[in-house]
Amino acid sequence: MLNPTGSTSAKKLPCCAVRSYSTMEQCPQANGSHWCNLSGEAPHNHAPDGTGIQTHIVPIIFGLVFFIGVIGNSLVITVLARSKKGKSSVTNTLILNLSIADLAFLLLCVPFQATIYSLPQWVFGELLCKFVHYFFTVTMLVSIFTLVAMSIDRYIAVVHARRSLCVRSRRNASWGMGMAWALSLFIAAPVAQHQTYVTDYYEAPNSTFCWELWEDRTRKKTYTAAILIVGYLLPLLLITCCYMKVLLHLHRKIRILSKKSEHSKRKTTQTVLAVVAAFTISWLPHHVVTMWVVFGNFPLTEASFALRIVSHCLAYGNACVNPIIYAFLSENFRKAYKEVFRCRFAHPMPTEEEVDEQAGGKVHSVMVTHSITNM
Repeated sequence: MLNPTGSTSAKKLPCCAVRSYSTMEQCPQANGSHWCNLSGEAPHNHAPDGTGIQTHIVPIIFGLVFFIGVIGNSLVITVLARSKKGKSSVTNTLILNLSIADLAFLLLCVPFQATIYSLPQWVFGELLCKFVHYFFTVTMLVSIFTLVAMSIDRYIAVVHARRSLCVRSRRNASWGMGMAWALSLFIAAPVAQHQTYVTDYYEAPNSTFCWELWEDRTRKKTYTAAILIVGYLLPLLLITCCYMKVLLHLHRKIRILSKKSEHSKRKTTQTVLAVVAAFTISWLPHHVVTMWVVFGNFPLTEASFALRIVSHCLAYGNACVNPIIYAFLSENFRKAYKEVFRCRFAHPMPTEEEVDEQAGGKVHSVMVTHSITNM
């Protein structure tokens, strides 16, 4: 990969500095041995001079994301794998799949992706050139599809609580996650196909680069738009609709419940807002940059380069936020954590029986409260 930090002039940033996959488009008028950047000019190859702030700060940020994310997701996987209750819960099955996808992304993608800010070229060979970028898309889609499945699961558990037992089974959850992985592997195939290990770049004949090359720009635009719809807009719509339905249902039913359930309702609302906000903020810059590059005229400036850095950091940081929102805020997970590590919390969550007594012994109260605290 070309290192974007070596340029002293913002306008001389190489094309790969603004691409999500460090791509270069083949010039329509070229004979196949030359490449052009977004402005139609030949890119400049600048070796890193070590003075750019992004050369030092960005790798540190990626390192923190890697460290926190690996610890958090590893802890979640350990707890759910060793806990009997964790294995039997549909919610925990989905959380486990989410953590596996995020951990795989952190281990197999982030260290290699981070080298675009510290190395002047791709040094990991052709196989990793294709695999790293392909697996980035795979794990991104699996993580997003799992978040959608979790929102649908919460909707069924809360809004259709009495009929949810026949639908919300661990077997169905496992089948769903298998389909999510298979679909993601299929959708991401064009990335592996077009990610190219370049060794004959005319301005740096002795260097090697990893660029995404499409001969047909229309197909590139179509694929990029499809990823935006399938991997962001549609999931965001489904997640928002499901959780809004949950909140509306709880608002109507919560009047018959106890004061403790009122507290659970407020907590659920806060969690829902955190879920939607985290998903939106984490992936919006990434898709904005990608769409801007493919469909618009992305400026090669310091500001645009900073936007790309932010988009990377937020997308990678989503793998750290997920364990906090979906695992450590879940009552089922906290119970599994105490079971595995034999920890006692200063203020343990009430059991279903306690909530039932405080709600006047109404069975429906127990069902709704249980659904709330599992958010």
